[in-house]
Amino acid sequence: MDVTQLVGISAGILTAVSMLPQLIKIVKDKKAEDVSIIMVIVLLAGLSMWIVYGVMKKDYPIIVTNCFSVVVNLLLLIFRIRYSGKD
Repeated sequence: MDVTQLVGISAGILTAVSMLPQLIKIVKDKKAEDVSIIMVIVLLAGLSMWIVYGVMKKDYPIIVTNCFSVVVNLLLLIFRIRYSGKD
């Protein structure tokens, strides 16, 4: 593995786990009204495009890390909708 691959994999992993603390906080507090639905939808669209790009380039680190990110952000969106307006 060369330095370029290592940097790419590291960047993908960091990006993929970046929303986990937010998701954990939402699940724990059962509050999510401060999360922007539009932001999550735009992010999901971008992540989906990265997956398509990864498939086209046959770049598995891009595919795997962005698939994980999609799952995390879909959960974030689901909990945002589920917990909206709860005190």
